[in-house]
Amino acid sequence: MDTLISIKGLNKQYSGKPVLDNITFDVQQGQILGLVGPNGAGKTTCLQAILGLVNCEGSIDVLGFDPKQKREKMLTEVAYIADVAVLPKWLKVSQALDYMQGVHPKFDREKALNFLQKTNIPANAKVKALSKGMVTQLHLALILAIDAKVLILDEPTLGLDILTRRQFYTHLLEDFYNDDKCIIVTTHQIEEIENILTHVAFIKDGCIALHDSVDNLKSRFKLVNVARDKVDAAKAMNPLYTHSMMGITTLLTDSEQIPSDTQLAPEDFGDIATPSMADIFVGVMTQEATA
Repeated sequence: MDTLISIKGLNKQYSGKPVLDNITFDVQQGQILGLVGPNGAGKTTCLQAILGLVNCEGSIDVLGFDPKQKREKMLTEVAYIADVAVLPKWLKVSQALDYMQGVHPKFDREKALNFLQKTNIPANAKVKALSKGMVTQLHLALILAIDAKVLILDEPTLGLDILTRRQFYTHLLEDFYNDDKCIIVTTHQIEEIENILTHVAFIKDGCIALHDSVDNLKSRFKLVNVARDKVDAAKAMNPLYTHSMMGITTLLTDSEQIPSDTQLAPEDFGDIATPSMADIFVGVMTQEATA
């Protein structure tokens, strides 16, 4: 697979405070990367750097372009949806289609119309008359109708109801994604999107705490339900976190951090389950905070 985005040693400071600290990762064809972190972790700044909107130390390559030097050419192949869909209130839906057709060489009006037919958005409606969910759907229609190789989404469903959020990601997979493209989506609610992700990168305080494929992480981390009389012994596995309820303690273990001199494996202490990405995120963030 070809590498579509390559980031190496990305650093950014505001007023002397590090916002991005040696960020390094690649995104390849076919990948859907979740850049996940708490509020203020550096997610949006990282995306803005990829888009050439902020200057940073380090190197960024997007489809062979340096965003700082070749941003205009890069943006013919890159689409972006921010956390707030900003469209002029006076603009009609049909005028938005006209505008995109006039300014973007890869905009497919027919594709946008087909997408809008799946919604209840009237063509003659003004943006100010649309609900927040409708504005997001309109924005999505305009962006997904661009034949871009890279799609960058920054908290794209923030503030929307659960039905609209699910529809958003369904349309994303059906109308944009294929093995030749890649998607980066930021969120602090990974449980909502983990079923569509191929890879995740956990970011905290501007640093990448963990970056791997979803499949590898589900193999590497395990949830162990441990009976009360085995908890002390189980802690020799150096779990990332423990949670107790009704006499059962659940431990999140990382196979790469179980001490080599530990003779027992997770399955020796109780039932094993595959953790969600949210479980792993909580464990990694907690460990980072207490290290």
